[in-house]
Amino acid sequence: MVEWFTSMSGSEQLLWGVALISTVIFLVILVTTFIAGDSDIHGADMDVDTSVETDFGAGFQFFTFKNLVAFFTIFGWAGIACLDAGLSLNLSLIIATVCGLVMMFLMSMLFYYMNKMTQSGTLEYKNAVNAIGEVYLEIGKNRSKMGKVMVRVQGALREMEALTDHDENLKQSTIIKVASVTDNGILIVKPTN
Repeated sequence: MVEWFTSMSGSEQLLWGVALISTVIFLVILVTTFIAGDSDIHGADMDVDTSVETDFGAGFQFFTFKNLVAFFTIFGWAGIACLDAGLSLNLSLIIATVCGLVMMFLMSMLFYYMNKMTQSGTLEYKNAVNAIGEVYLEIGKNRSKMGKVMVRVQGALREMEALTDHDENLKQSTIIKVASVTDNGILIVKPTN
């Protein structure tokens, strides 16, 4: 193995070194990501791709540790492949750099869209404002008796407690519109006419 490595030119040795070292780091990152889900392992924080507070929520991050490791991994292997195919050193480095940048871009897009797909699942009551629904259990006039309504909030049909400021009781099956939400999550509804 030593003879094989010493028989190469300096540029080939450099590309092999970059490719092997970055591949090992890439595999460690890959394994720890699958095992720990980007959390800390044995007290060492492995998630180095956190958002910077000054990025104003851009979400798309090009220069991250994972992306740089991916760049050097692809750069090294593409450079080795180009030199092995008989291309000149300059052309091999240009092709390897382009391949590495494409990989960085693809990784950035992958993580950007994966982050956009995550949902907290927490019900935000304010999202019910202006929603149209139906009275499920009668609601007393002028907030005299709490009732229940069925309203579609955040893409799901939900049974929620409701009050009304209307001068008449809202009977079952009355079509309502959510006017506001109290601090403790009770809907204030009014009938639609």
